[in-house]
Amino acid sequence: MRAAGIIILFAVTMCACTPESSEVTGSTNSCPARLGSFNPKDMNQCVNACLTCDKGTMVTCSMSCNLKGAK
Repeated sequence: MRAAGIIILFAVTMCACTPESSEVTGSTNSCPARLGSFNPKDMNQCVNACLTCDKGTMVTCSMSCNLKGAK
């Protein structure tokens, strides 16, 4: 039983250290600019940019924009 716990802990640790290959750096910042005039403090524009650029859902994008201070 103890060995199984150690194996599971090791597997979780290794998964956390493996970088995702689908992650693209640098493209997130340029995407909203391609959508036109972008104001990150405007809730509608922020959510639309999140949905389009980050492939988020309405719930996660709304929460993200609220945390960023969009109104």
